[in-house]
Amino acid sequence: MQKAQVNPWTWQDQLGFSQAWTVTGADKVTFLSGQAPIDPEGRLVGEDDFDTQAAQVFDNLAAVLHQAGASFDAVVKITVYLTDIARIRDFGRIKDRYISGPQPASTAIGVTALALPGMMLEVEGIAVI
Repeated sequence: MQKAQVNPWTWQDQLGFSQAWTVTGADKVTFLSGQAPIDPEGRLVGEDDFDTQAAQVFDNLAAVLHQAGASFDAVVKITVYLTDIARIRDFGRIKDRYISGPQPASTAIGVTALALPGMMLEVEGIAVI
C-alpha cells in the first residue's frame, strides 16, 4: 500500500492536519464510528474534564483500530465534533499524543450537543490497511 499526503500549502502543518491523502493498493478500508468518552463499561468519563474525555476517545479509537488490525498510522481522515469549538487547540494537543508524524486529513465541527448529556467531543475516522 502507498500513502501520499496532498498538501499544496504549508500553513496546515502548523495546525496539525493534512489537506488530503491519496492511497493506492490498500487491502482494507475501515470506517470508524464516532467514538465517545465512554469507558469499557459504557459509562461517560470525565464530566467537565475535556482532557480526560479526549484521552478516552482516543483510547477507544485505539481499541477499535486494534480489533480491525490497524493502528493510528493507518488513519487518513478524522472528524471531530466539539460542543465548544474553542477547545480545538486542546483537542490538537491531545491528538498529537496518539497520532504522530504526518497528520490525517481532518475536519472540526462545532455542535450544540452530542448523544449523551455531558459529552464534549466525539471523533470518527477512516483507516486504510
